[in-house]
Amino acid sequence: MGLSTHSIFESLVIMHIITGTVGLISVWVPIAGQKGGLLHRQAGNIFITSMLTTGLVATGISLTTLSDPTGTHPHLTDHALFSDPKLIAGIFGWMMLYLATLTINLAWHGWLCMRNKRAHHKNAAWHNLLSQAVLTATSANCFVRGFELNQPMMMGIAFVGFATVATNLWFIYRKPLTPKARIKEHIKSLVGAGISVYTAFFAFGAVRLLPEIALTPGLWAIPLVTGLTLIIYHQRAVMAPQRRIQPTG
Repeated sequence: MGLSTHSIFESLVIMHIITGTVGLISVWVPIAGQKGGLLHRQAGNIFITSMLTTGLVATGISLTTLSDPTGTHPHLTDHALFSDPKLIAGIFGWMMLYLATLTINLAWHGWLCMRNKRAHHKNAAWHNLLSQAVLTATSANCFVRGFELNQPMMMGIAFVGFATVATNLWFIYRKPLTPKARIKEHIKSLVGAGISVYTAFFAFGAVRLLPEIALTPGLWAIPLVTGLTLIIYHQRAVMAPQRRIQPTG
């Protein structure tokens, strides 16, 4: 007897929680710790791996949701806010798919930024450009679905994807490229991936506990504001001129 869609969905959710938790914890080591050291690189690699895995698993979660919205979310069928299966498919299917591709895009692009530091042209590899096309498509789809469902939050969050693709492409084709520009892009991408996962955990986790607050804009704004603050702070730190130590005596 084959596995039901709900069983597959629940298995993916468990995997998603495990890999996502690793990412949510490991991201703070490179953010708060000393930059460029061995611990920074090791924690960064763990974070990137967990983000790519979490994004792939989230893709599976979204696809199982789209195939059977009420079967994968039976706890929402009696809730007034999510009584329409189309809304379940929109929020936990299409928007989840968008956030999954956003997370994968940012993690992969952020890793390439540093890997290709001596060969910037390799950032224009086919897989990175394909990632930009896929994110553009899922962002546009999230916006359209949000319009159809009268969900401004879906429409608004889609612009994060559009902005990500625009800044990624600007970096990829930017010449000449300075080391500081590469580090700034690395910060933007990997902290951005952290924002994406924290957003998903805050919002979709709330659905299981308090469904009525899951679509509250303030809940979605917490990781976004926190992440943007960290990005701006660390990028400013990179661009700040180094203090010169004056010789004594």
